[in-house]
Amino acid sequence: MMDGSSSLARDRRPDGDAGQRTGNAPTLSTAMERTSNWLLSQQATEGYWCAELEGDSILQSEYLLLMAWAGRERSDIAQRVSRKLLEQQREDGTWAQYPEAKIDISSSVKAYFALKLTGHKPSADYMVKARDAILEAGGADAVNSFTRLYLALLGQIPMEICPAIPPEMILLPNWFPLNIYRMSSWSRTIFIPLAICWALRPVVDRSDECSIQELFIKQPNQWPELRCPGQEKAQGLLTWDRFFRTADRGLKQIEKLRLRPLRSRALKLCEKWILDRMPKSDGLGAIFPPSLWSIVAFKALGYDDDHQAVQSCWNEIDKLMLHDDEAQTTRIQPCKSPVWDTTITLRAMAAARHGADEPRMRKAVDWMLSKEVRDQGDWTNNVRCEPGGWYFEFNNEFYPDLDDTAMALMALQEQLAECGVSLEVHPGQSWENTTIVTTSNKVSADNAVGQAMLLDKVSSATKRALAWSAEMQNHDGGWGAFDKNNDAEFLCKVPFADHNAMIDPSWPDLSARVIEAYGLLGVNQNSHGKLGDVVRKAITYIRDNQYEDGSWFGRWGVNYVYGTWQCLVGLTAVGISTDDEAVQRGAKWLIDSQQQCGAWGETCDSYENPNLKGIGTPTPSQTAWALLGLIAAGHEDSDAVRKGINYLLSTQKEDGTWDEEPFTGTGFPQVFYLRYHYYRIYFPLLALATWAKKSSETKEGSR
Repeated sequence: MMDGSSSLARDRRPDGDAGQRTGNAPTLSTAMERTSNWLLSQQATEGYWCAELEGDSILQSEYLLLMAWAGRERSDIAQRVSRKLLEQQREDGTWAQYPEAKIDISSSVKAYFALKLTGHKPSADYMVKARDAILEAGGADAVNSFTRLYLALLGQIPMEICPAIPPEMILLPNWFPLNIYRMSSWSRTIFIPLAICWALRPVVDRSDECSIQELFIKQPNQWPELRCPGQEKAQGLLTWDRFFRTADRGLKQIEKLRLRPLRSRALKLCEKWILDRMPKSDGLGAIFPPSLWSIVAFKALGYDDDHQAVQSCWNEIDKLMLHDDEAQTTRIQPCKSPVWDTTITLRAMAAARHGADEPRMRKAVDWMLSKEVRDQGDWTNNVRCEPGGWYFEFNNEFYPDLDDTAMALMALQEQLAECGVSLEVHPGQSWENTTIVTTSNKVSADNAVGQAMLLDKVSSATKRALAWSAEMQNHDGGWGAFDKNNDAEFLCKVPFADHNAMIDPSWPDLSARVIEAYGLLGVNQNSHGKLGDVVRKAITYIRDNQYEDGSWFGRWGVNYVYGTWQCLVGLTAVGISTDDEAVQRGAKWLIDSQQQCGAWGETCDSYENPNLKGIGTPTPSQTAWALLGLIAAGHEDSDAVRKGINYLLSTQKEDGTWDEEPFTGTGFPQVFYLRYHYYRIYFPLLALATWAKKSSETKEGSR
């Protein structure tokens, strides 16, 4: 599987001498082998990879608040989670969205309340420090809508202080400007159970035995208006902001007067909506918040504790737990990421010369194919197409996403390519006359049947994913994650929208990843037919969203380093020249952002303050992204790339891993961030192996 030229490339050092060491740094081939072996040691017996997905303290806090509502806050598991929550408190007494962030008032209030409910004395030094910091930052008065809902659920504030979440919205038809399918999928999956809770008010009043009035500066009816981060109060009479706040007051007045003739029907539809989406899923939406609120909703509807639906929700939350028996703590993940981790690992391993002809790679490919979506989901409200694509978690059949689908397409293609097989897409004017051709220069006679079956599965899944992703393209030429044309910005003015995730519009990083997958399959800016049109529209969208300084915004990773990397790779994958002005401006921005040590790093603060773009603690993952972008832009022989490669080699640990503490994944900008524990592993391997391959090709071409 490895020829002489690739072997030479893998031994090549960034200073130009094959096999030479700099200090204690390994050779390139040794570094790649170490990381490959480490990843192989982490592969599950079923074939997949799945690392910890770390969020912030709200996961522990919200679980404890649920446990307190259910009367289980003194249980052993609650105490373990509370110890983890206390571990996450910082020296200044606060909790934050990521380690270096300023205080997050909502996280801190929830953490303080959760600790108090689980038996921590308010007089303890750490509780006093937390209380003082919270009051200095604006008190509980400044918390967001989700936190208000938790406080209301436990009797700390009246439910009227929370935004109205009427279940009757489920009755509005798809053609109506305001309906549940205009919301993003993640908002939709939490809106429905919350609407049941808002209507039925399943309050468990804990205010007598455990009040947090000491965190209030003003009375709740004087708390400030809720608003999406970064948005100022709109001026004028005819604004969406004023409209929705007037509607909020009106809905609450109607609720007081009990004028709700459609309530019973709406609640039944909400209940059915949740139940319909639980099969073939790791809980509603396969993420933590909807599972949590579904428990409250089901109990409010009268379900017993031992009801299958209630138990299923508890079980899914249990699966998200990670236990540290030595520290006697338990932490909770927002969801699991096996499809995402497996696709990127397969790409990195393919770049390091491990293809689907190896049994363990083949097992991973087969596992990936088993996760292809074959049922219709919420996306069908705007799209008519055969199901295809992939989701993020172990099971989430209703919600395939474009990011995982693009990564899966590339992983499958690159795995096949490493064993001498490629898929070529020949776009037609319609999907009926679009063809996928298999070419192979390496057919194993002793496994011809198995290879033929694999190729048939991969090509069929590829065609379905291409058709689905093309139909999901937005009118502006880009893609969102889960839905088509989910860009009703007026919904961001709803008081409930302060989680900054009400819609799912196009983003340049995601759009570039989709066309990168197309380019790998031979579709480019010059292709004819439907796919060619799709690519050209996407190129225009990506060009239009480049900043003056050459960078692009990164919605799903931190931040401009992530976006710029992906846009450079996407554009060049579909035939845009490396001499193109947009490509070179993007490359220049990356070079200008490189740190003295040769690495790249960017803080999550750049979402709030663009002056911090490209600035932050250096990390292996962000360094790898920048390197991949520069290599795609034709800078593989530049000093910047060599310095970056040297940084990765010199900071690699002997077991083939790298250390990385900062969060470099994005859930919702300015609201929720993620630390993918494999980002520090497979992205550096992908960068090193891509550079090795590109260097080898360059050397061969010069002979």
